Amino acid sequence: MFKNKCIVVGITGSIAAYKAIDLVSNLKKKGAEVHCVLTKAAQEFVTPLTLRTISQNPVITDLFSEPITWNVAHVGLAEKADLIMVVPATANIIGKVAVGIADDFLSTLIMASKAPLLFAPAMNHKMYQNPLVQRNIAFLQTHGSFFVGPASGALACGTKGQGRLIDTEIIMAQVEALLVPEKPLQGLKILITAGPTREPLDPVRFLSNYSSGKMGYALAKQAYLLGGNVFLISGPTNLKPFPGVHCQQIETALEMHEVVMEHFPDSQIVIKAAAVADFRPLENKTEKIKKGKEVPCLNLTGNPDILLELGKQKQGQTLVGFAAETEQPLVHAQRKVKEKNLDFIVLNDLTQPGAGFGTETNIVTFVFPDGRVEKLPKLSKMEVAQLILAEIIRQRSGLV
Repeated sequence: MFKNKCIVVGITGSIAAYKAIDLVSNLKKKGAEVHCVLTKAAQEFVTPLTLRTISQNPVITDLFSEPITWNVAHVGLAEKADLIMVVPATANIIGKVAVGIADDFLSTLIMASKAPLLFAPAMNHKMYQNPLVQRNIAFLQTHGSFFVGPASGALACGTKGQGRLIDTEIIMAQVEALLVPEKPLQGLKILITAGPTREPLDPVRFLSNYSSGKMGYALAKQAYLLGGNVFLISGPTNLKPFPGVHCQQIETALEMHEVVMEHFPDSQIVIKAAAVADFRPLENKTEKIKKGKEVPCLNLTGNPDILLELGKQKQGQTLVGFAAETEQPLVHAQRKVKEKNLDFIVLNDLTQPGAGFGTETNIVTFVFPDGRVEKLPKLSKMEVAQLILAEIIRQRSGLV
């Protein structure tokens, strides 16, 4: 997503300017070509040398400095940029752009470019709430600019309120969304389940499985970047949902069943990537089971087959399931895709190194109701998520 993308980071005169250094570093690590522009005021807070070292490109500080190449610098960079972001964005730069002033390199660059423009405001909370600043922000949003933040909290001036630069993680998420111009899932509600469930035995023990939730969380991120309104239902994991993804945490299979059935009717796409426990203890003891001479007998009962119920109830939704198998994987997957009325099933053969639970990679096979099988090589879970969503988009577009 970031590879070969030219991103201009404009830094203006705010104490939060030091946070832009981390942002530039993250963009570089992801493969972007980063060019930094420092206003005169910004140079009071961070140095060109620091940003030149991290970005590995010359840092522009002056509209009239000698250009590195033959072209007019602000015009050349304006044409090359895939995205211009102003982090932090002061009330001053927001106001100048809103009224069309171009009196330094950054404002001139913005005026000369047709690239998406993202502002991350940072200022005193009373300044941010000023009607003139709010008018300028609203005007720029109406004319196609994007804003992320600010956050609320303690400010450098010693007060508290809305004016802090929002976390760079959230800024990065907005950048990713802007770098995906096509939004084929726009307007669609996408229900995704992820992670394991926990079935309690007593107050300190439970039955569960090795699912990390990484596959489901990757699907949620990619679906959001493609424009979807994503609702993620997650069992216990150590993961954070991608900013913009709505997430509801659950513990047990019965809780997951309840939430899924509540949201299924108004969802257009459902991807069941969670590893839901097939069984739960018949009795959940209220006191800890004590160790004795005899090993206690554990009585189990079945959990609802959520995917089977969805297949019976679906009315136009695209329904995708996962199958994690250790023996005769293809046979079991072909049975499940028909039995559960799925559009396709994603088969994990857990016997293959690099596939299944807890890994950063996956090796999957798409199995279709008509008997077609599409085997994929070992890929990252993000890449697998992209291919799953691409297949869903193809099917919904009638391209299969």
